[in-house]
Amino acid sequence: MNNFISECLSLSNLDDRRQEIKQEMELCRSTTLKLFQGIDYETFCCQAHPDFSPVGWHLGHIAFIESLWLLEKFAQLPPLFPQYRRLFAADGLPKKQRGNLPTLEETKHYLDTVRKQVFQYLETADLEQQERLWRWLIQHESQHTETITFVLQLQGIKINLAERSPSPQVIIPNTPPTDEMVQIPAGKFEMGNDSIEALDNERLVHRVYLDTYCIDRYPVTCGQYRTFIEAGGYHNQNLWSDSGWEWLQKNSLNQPRYWTSDRNLDYHPVCGVSWYEAEAYAQFAGKRLPTEAEWEKAVSWDATLGCRRTYPWGEATPDDSLCNHNNIVGQTTPVNAYQTAQSFYGLYDTLGNVWEWTSSWFDGYAGFISYPYIGYSQVYFDGQHRVLRGGSWATSPWGLRASFRNWYHPHVREILAGFRCASS
Repeated sequence: MNNFISECLSLSNLDDRRQEIKQEMELCRSTTLKLFQGIDYETFCCQAHPDFSPVGWHLGHIAFIESLWLLEKFAQLPPLFPQYRRLFAADGLPKKQRGNLPTLEETKHYLDTVRKQVFQYLETADLEQQERLWRWLIQHESQHTETITFVLQLQGIKINLAERSPSPQVIIPNTPPTDEMVQIPAGKFEMGNDSIEALDNERLVHRVYLDTYCIDRYPVTCGQYRTFIEAGGYHNQNLWSDSGWEWLQKNSLNQPRYWTSDRNLDYHPVCGVSWYEAEAYAQFAGKRLPTEAEWEKAVSWDATLGCRRTYPWGEATPDDSLCNHNNIVGQTTPVNAYQTAQSFYGLYDTLGNVWEWTSSWFDGYAGFISYPYIGYSQVYFDGQHRVLRGGSWATSPWGLRASFRNWYHPHVREILAGFRCASS
């Protein structure tokens, strides 16, 4: 009798997980498609920057990956739309050749056809073996949705999903943010994440010892960065690393990618800086960039309970009262706007708003095992990609965790990136 009850409870739990996965996939897809409302074919196919594919390619790629992993590899079904295979595979065509695309309606038909079969398969899929993959696919789509957002921004198209849904209530503080730093005491903490949602590069959880250090309570603001610009920071070679100065001279830059002279945004985080620019500002301020371990401890560690938090504020799922994410505002917000979402150590604005550069090179943790394929993370363990943490105003809730790791070449400034500083 007890075995029968256990089997019934197990089946019920599986059904709940299937329903949860389906609902999250539907919610994620709804957000993705909203980004394409009113987009013309020229915009759909435009390669706005050599480093990034057209937004239409990203949309088709989402369907291709879902079909490849779930329908072909697990359901053992023949490829759907084989004519799209070379076009939408990541290793099919160079980015500059991805502009000859089907229309938006044809691409949406591709998405809908794949999704219909995926949901049919979900009814019988072995979630005990596959749940991690299903949750990885939701995050995969979420990451491409963020890329779509900033590629549209590069074309001068601003997306604000709040215009198409109830407007979020963003609190604008009366007091300005300060340049205050928070001291983090020496000691060990747990770094990483072993949950079912955790990506391969977040695993395994491991203990790390750090000496005492200080870290900015807030991300560097536009007002603070303006001081760097006006002091000639872009012309002072002493502030730049050799590689950073070489990059700067080659590109003849004098401000961040998304810079604005609007002083009403002085309390917003600076956005659209490369790692080189962040490094130079930190040198100007007499500080440095934090390591990713320093960033994660300050954001996730609860020293009183001696445990990790999934989010700076605890375990509550991100929503529009806790951080600026998921295109709900459509731009940055003041760095001290979300006062109830501080970390244990009192850091503000650590998830959402802007990604934050760290000094660390992207690499695997001890015991790293690639998932679901080597090309997702491991090929970037090449000593050429710096780690970013925290997420941006376009990051979906499925990609917001204190342990989540992003990575880019240090010259990239098109992403929605800022930073905060540290000192020893």
